[in-house]
Amino acid sequence: MDNLKEVRVPDLGGAHDVPVIEWLVKVGDRVAVNQGIITLESDKATMEVPSSMAGIVRELKAHLGDILSEGNVIALIEVSDATVDIATSVADARPPHEADAAPLVRRVAIAATEPAEKPRIENSQASARWDASFVVPGDAPYASPTVRQLARELGVELAQVTGTGRNGRMLRGDVETYVRTALSVDSRRIETTASQALGGGLNLQPWPNIDFAKFGAIETQSLSRIQKVSGANLSRSWVVVPHVTQHDHADVTDLEAFRVQLNRETEKDGTKVTMLAFLIKASVVLLKRFPHVNASLDESGDTLILKKYYHVGFAADTPRGLVMPVLRDADKKGIREIARETASLATNARDSKLGPADMQGGCFSISSLGGIGGTAFTPIVNAPEVAILGVSKSSIQPVWDGTAFRPRLLLPLSLSYDHRVIDGAAAARFTAELAQLLGDFRRALL
Repeated sequence: MDNLKEVRVPDLGGAHDVPVIEWLVKVGDRVAVNQGIITLESDKATMEVPSSMAGIVRELKAHLGDILSEGNVIALIEVSDATVDIATSVADARPPHEADAAPLVRRVAIAATEPAEKPRIENSQASARWDASFVVPGDAPYASPTVRQLARELGVELAQVTGTGRNGRMLRGDVETYVRTALSVDSRRIETTASQALGGGLNLQPWPNIDFAKFGAIETQSLSRIQKVSGANLSRSWVVVPHVTQHDHADVTDLEAFRVQLNRETEKDGTKVTMLAFLIKASVVLLKRFPHVNASLDESGDTLILKKYYHVGFAADTPRGLVMPVLRDADKKGIREIARETASLATNARDSKLGPADMQGGCFSISSLGGIGGTAFTPIVNAPEVAILGVSKSSIQPVWDGTAFRPRLLLPLSLSYDHRVIDGAAAARFTAELAQLLGDFRRALL
């Protein structure tokens, strides 16, 4: 089969070491271009990897539980002569002794029991995380174009890899061995970091190991990958960021009436405007007035990075846990467009179709529990952002208008912020002006 082509893991938006959780095709299936063939689970979401070509699946190169990264081969597809890309055919050609190299995968189920493969590189090289020192001019590595391409795709510096081929030539397997060793080191680092997250890194008392079974019947359930990663990130944010929460409420009686009217007018086109769309639009107006809220501290904590773009994240509840899709360029979109895009992102979140890029680059986040209940809460800042808006369930309450108490619909607002960047006075002004905007949305035009 001369027309067998490799399907590789595409750019994962910075994610790596991603497990396979589902195959969407089997050997013999015919697939179309951009048809999903495998499901991977990254730090915060699951994603379908699409086929880059049309044809018949001839071989699956990974198993459930295997760990993949960008550039790994996941399947071989037989394509017709009409769809063969000549350039790809040349790039895929490799010497016979390299063609049988094992795919770069690791089994989750056996990772803890199998001894690590003996590395062909020094330990100091394995811990370099693939960003070791530069290549000395005139000492270029001896490797084929295919191996060089693989190294580039995986971010491996060939000068750090020991070649085992004839005359020291670097083979595909040499690069993969190097990466396996580096990943093994990274896995041990992750385990160490996880133990530190339980208190070791902060010199806190370790979490007690309690045998709950002695008190009664129990059942154990593993946390999802999203819950594990989110939990670690939330713990870090809660410990590192000095949180303060400013509470307020907005009179949204007129805005709610306007929202209902809009939905009646747009009922035929299927667009449902939610309060979230107004909250995002109003937040963008306030981010422009309060640039320190649309900012992040750099790694040292000594420099404030002011952002000139307005990407707003919002919490989406999914069966796998809470995720935070990001609506990009919210300042350039109207209410209806914001409503359509947030609905689409929320649907993709529930269907596990969000990619890493859909959850990156946020400037400000909104977590709304209005559909569930509650009067106030303290959302955790989604670092490196410096503020997050929590919204609780609106309720009818009596409000004095100067002559009498009137029933008004009040929406509770809870702004958690990083006190290193935002002081209490600025936070109070932010929530007060936000309440004014929601009370009379015409102010958003000023």
